[in-house]
Amino acid sequence: MKKAIILLMVFILAAATVLTGCQPPQKDLSWADDAVIYEVNLRQYTKEGNIEAFKAHLPRLKEMGVEILWFMPIHPISAVERKGTLGSYYAVADYKAVNPEYGTLDDFKKLVKECHQMGFKIILDWVANHTGWDNPWISSNPEWFTQINGKIIYPAGTNWTDVADLNYSNMEMRKAMIDAMCFWVKEVDIDGYRCDYATGVPKDFWEEARTELDKIKPVFMLAEDDSEFGLLDKAFHANYGWQLLKSINNVALGKASISSIKQDIRRNAAIYPNGTYPMNFITNHDENSWNGTEYERLGDAVEVMNALIFTAPGIPLIYSGQEASLNRRLAFFEKDEIDWTDLSAQDFFKKLVKLKNDNKALWNTNSKGNLTLIEASDKNVLVFTRETDKNRVIFIANLSNKAISSVLKFTDYKETYTDIFTGKEFNFKDDVQFELKPWGYIILTKK
Repeated sequence: MKKAIILLMVFILAAATVLTGCQPPQKDLSWADDAVIYEVNLRQYTKEGNIEAFKAHLPRLKEMGVEILWFMPIHPISAVERKGTLGSYYAVADYKAVNPEYGTLDDFKKLVKECHQMGFKIILDWVANHTGWDNPWISSNPEWFTQINGKIIYPAGTNWTDVADLNYSNMEMRKAMIDAMCFWVKEVDIDGYRCDYATGVPKDFWEEARTELDKIKPVFMLAEDDSEFGLLDKAFHANYGWQLLKSINNVALGKASISSIKQDIRRNAAIYPNGTYPMNFITNHDENSWNGTEYERLGDAVEVMNALIFTAPGIPLIYSGQEASLNRRLAFFEKDEIDWTDLSAQDFFKKLVKLKNDNKALWNTNSKGNLTLIEASDKNVLVFTRETDKNRVIFIANLSNKAISSVLKFTDYKETYTDIFTGKEFNFKDDVQFELKPWGYIILTKK
């Protein structure tokens, strides 16, 4: 009798799978709790600029400790209305294909499989707001695009003349878009998406897409947005920490006080729905190409601001070349190879990633309610603690270009701590005096 019941249950589950066309969820997203995102600019990563050449860097990235590899769009790029020689990664000609300059679909499948075997997770950049002008949808289904007087237009309010705006009032187009997103999860086994211009697409579409994707397996979803928090209710796990980046830029340039950074990290620890968080960064493909390198914008504050985004509430991002101290803007529409000669900054990032992995207080989903700001005697000193289950991390930084001697009150934190960079121990009493170099910082841990 028991055997018959078990067989009946198996039959029901199998039937449900056939009816939905999706596999039952295979695993949860706990792997993202302590993860760091690494953005891969495949075109500029190597001389060859392809999938096969990139593979040579996987052992190095594994050694650095990053877990989530975010690939900028890997799709074929439209030739019609193309900008520059190679065009924009975000002018997609075919949602179910790989740019032949990078390799084949089979090449990418093999890369994903190899990455999974090494412990990486893969998220793809997804462009749902628009397509390139020679995407086959243009000719086969022009009604899927926004039109004025019968003419397809590029996204309103932008200068994105190389792309055509999609019409989300068309339900058939929505189905096709979700089908394409499911394709990469089903057929290639990717682990999620970074969604370009997320507010350029209706929220209910993202929620429907997330529901369908999760039928295949739970996926990690990152929204390029920091204004519509409703996107985090059902569709996305994380969004962009643009407000913190703005404050970081202004403090480094002397245009704002550190109170703006205090306000941002306090806000991020309080307002995000449970289980969601911002992605913190000081550079990415857009910042580097259009707004200036991290060194242009932050100068000598680059290192301390990197340390800040790894300790503040949220998930940190490393962009291609940061570990090689990339100090020039990469051309967006042309070939512009990253120079990997100097990897002296890689050990710095390795220590920060290890800090994130080893300290539950810093885990992405532990951001809510575990932040405490500590007042210092100097207004340019930023001090905060993050604590979870008796694991405590203390961040102390001089966010100015002058040396500072500051007294900190650690009445509630009388413990012995270890400096993650030097291994030096600090035994705190009520008041502690710190001598901090310009843009100097200390990160202390207690387990």
